[in-house]
Amino acid sequence: MMNTYPMISWNETGKSCTAHWRSESGLPPPKKVMVVDDTMKADAAYRLACEGTALLWRGDFQNARQLLAAMSRRADRKERKTSSVPSEAFNLHRQAQSQRARTLAMILIPLEKDYTIPLRRAPMMQQACHEAYGAAGEASVVSLRELLGLIGAHEWRKKGVEIAALGERIYPHYGVFSPVRGEYLELVNTAPLSSIKLAFDIGTGTGVLAAILAKRGVQHIIATEQDQRAISCAQENLSRLGLSEQVEVVQADLFPAGRAPLIVCNPPWIPARPSASIEYAIFDPDSRMLRGFINGLAMHLEPDGEGWLVLSDIAEHLGLRTRDELLAWFEGAGLKVKDRMDIAPHHPKVLDATDPLHTARKAEITSLWRLSV
Repeated sequence: MMNTYPMISWNETGKSCTAHWRSESGLPPPKKVMVVDDTMKADAAYRLACEGTALLWRGDFQNARQLLAAMSRRADRKERKTSSVPSEAFNLHRQAQSQRARTLAMILIPLEKDYTIPLRRAPMMQQACHEAYGAAGEASVVSLRELLGLIGAHEWRKKGVEIAALGERIYPHYGVFSPVRGEYLELVNTAPLSSIKLAFDIGTGTGVLAAILAKRGVQHIIATEQDQRAISCAQENLSRLGLSEQVEVVQADLFPAGRAPLIVCNPPWIPARPSASIEYAIFDPDSRMLRGFINGLAMHLEPDGEGWLVLSDIAEHLGLRTRDELLAWFEGAGLKVKDRMDIAPHHPKVLDATDPLHTARKAEITSLWRLSV
């Protein structure tokens, strides 16, 4: 509901103004707000943003986009601290990313009650805003950077992501992680099935793994999810694929009730704190979901059943978790490793030598661990 949003305040033409503040990353409303227009120069804008002053834009929308791009270039030129210790390098990289995001979030755009943008050459954003925020209500203010993210998410939702294992497209919703890493999908598509009677898909997201299992002939799949956006996304994708009768999507924290002969989980791969809601698909604070799956697997598996854990070893290369720790968690939960299937990732960052995490990404392997009791 709109009344749950915090308020942002500023002075304009001698008057005190307020509006609802929107931030999917959970940033608080800026305390200092300056009303600016096309006369604002990039150097001045970047300096003000670094100092914590937000810039409420009243000029041409496309000029605001150009200003944001100019500020991005300045942020990218800023010298970054680094370290030869992988975990320290990762933490410094995350800190730099967070600071960059806060700085670039300082260009603000007004939204009318119906999600129109009252600026020259502004795009029609009503559908993208409705998909992300729900029904329109009151006038609000949002960062331009977040608004452009909404546009990008809307385009992904329209065109979808081609999934080779399905021969179909999956359409991610805003706030639901897009299945662009094809190698882990290939693992699930080729691992030998221990049963085709029933499977649980833990943390289904877009529903892509449940769809792959269904296409492989698993007769009934219960897919769990906590996030309402992901539940709606999975249901829509499965319906479009004609799999709604085969796959049941339920709201649950990890496991549904009962036992199954096959339980699949692709948890977030990096044990770190997310800075935005969508990052919960990447970062798993204190390995909560990973350890929850491992510790709960035995009591939800049928006799002779298998648990498939899809997990990259990127955390090991970043010094955030060791292989011995993972194996100890398996042993402590009464699990045995029946087999492990490995595949190297082939996303563009593997080849990007300028990436601060390139050394870890180059060594990364994604595995499907076949676990049994």
